[in-house]
Amino acid sequence: MHKEIEVYVDDMITKSQTKNEHLKLNLTKCTFRAILEKLLGFVVSEKGIEIDLDKELPPSRSQKEVWGFLGRLNYIARFISQLTEKCDPIFRLLNKHNPCVWDEECQKTFDKVKHYLSNALVLMPPSLDKLLILYFAVFGNSMGFVLGQHDESERRGRAIYYLSKKFTECETRYLPIKKLCCALIWTTRGLRQYMLYHTTWLI
Repeated sequence: MHKEIEVYVDDMITKSQTKNEHLKLNLTKCTFRAILEKLLGFVVSEKGIEIDLDKELPPSRSQKEVWGFLGRLNYIARFISQLTEKCDPIFRLLNKHNPCVWDEECQKTFDKVKHYLSNALVLMPPSLDKLLILYFAVFGNSMGFVLGQHDESERRGRAIYYLSKKFTECETRYLPIKKLCCALIWTTRGLRQYMLYHTTWLI
């Protein structure tokens, strides 16, 4: 249990290192076949993990709609590089001292995000035998990360996961070195499931 088998509500997943260990499975009952499969809102195929572009992202007008839009974005945040920085004008609408007015800057941000999602990279699952590389950047009011690995040629990087976060009002006043430490602690907690099992280079 949890090593070779994961059990969910009404399904189970078996894991193995080689094809021979999987020969005992009934292929007609397996989820993954040669066609694309939509699982939990993502498209999973031999290429990797992609966003389901059938999901609509309507522009938001009221504060409730803005919360809904940001909630949807949060669900697919792992696909979006520097999400917090990109969506800053929309995040500002949630400030209680700021009237919720969807202006031209918000619309431009929304259009940019929509365009980005229609051209988003395919994320790859990590290879067990390779090092992970964690790139991170700290800005004045936010932090952003990308977790990746080199491909087979060792020349090109493959994205595994994007992560970003807005600093709290208190954290924005930290010294730069303290912001770096804060960012590193936050991301190692968020990516714990990857970093526990891989050596990770920090860049």
